[in-house]
Amino acid sequence: MSEQRLLLVDGMAILFRAYFATAFGGSVRKTSAGVPVNAVHGFVRYFMDAVKTFNPTHVICCWDMGSTTFRTSQYDGYKANRPSAPEDMIPQFDLVKEVVASFDVPNIGIEGFEADDCIGTLAAAFKDQAEIVVVTGDHDLLQLVDERVSIAIMKKGIGNYAVYTPLSLMEERQLTPAQIIDIKGLMGDTSDNYPGVKGIGEKTAHKLIQEHGSIEGLLANLDAVSKTIRAKIEADLDMLHLSRDLATIRCDAPVSAELDVCCWAYNRDTVLRKFEELEFKSLLSLIS
Repeated sequence: MSEQRLLLVDGMAILFRAYFATAFGGSVRKTSAGVPVNAVHGFVRYFMDAVKTFNPTHVICCWDMGSTTFRTSQYDGYKANRPSAPEDMIPQFDLVKEVVASFDVPNIGIEGFEADDCIGTLAAAFKDQAEIVVVTGDHDLLQLVDERVSIAIMKKGIGNYAVYTPLSLMEERQLTPAQIIDIKGLMGDTSDNYPGVKGIGEKTAHKLIQEHGSIEGLLANLDAVSKTIRAKIEADLDMLHLSRDLATIRCDAPVSAELDVCCWAYNRDTVLRKFEELEFKSLLSLIS
């Protein structure tokens, strides 16, 4: 039997991408009853393209469940800079899960954790049984790359992916997956709104981690770095450790699934009914 392949879909990353790809013109696709469906419509196109591209035997879709997680309790400012979701996107959060469920694909998310943690946990749980491909737009997930886990970062347009393995990550960035976390600890993350070490940007962080291997290696050799950088690190030691912790995807979130309920095999009529309800005529050709 050929090897099993599990596609883990970062639902929220794709839904937001689909929303903003279609909402910039100002006119949002709605059903005749006035329900906005532009993000869900775009999501289906991205989702089906990923299935066609990576040809999985199994599929799971992971979601964020609200904005408060264990990270917000660790650091008040975590993601505090994020604007709230656009009004016409809110009803689409439930709709998209209904569409995913119509394909018999499990929707997995748990309060207190992010979709990233669900993805990390499921990837760790299943990588002995299946090859894992994660589809996302989020570079933070590159820390999960290993011999059994590839991360497919969506690029502009539909059907464009940069697929990362340990080898291609090392070739492109000269980094191991674990070093991705250490760099975030040093430089922080503006989109997630945690600071790292004040005054250390990406270039410096990259150089320090390449030279010293890890944050531990760097802290053990602070004598070897310039006085100004040493002073910055010493002044922000607590924030360095906290930022690295915030950047670390948990692979022990309290989520689980059975591989045999995630098989990619949907009932066309069920999907058809959902598409008809949402008036997705133009997408019928995707469900052969």
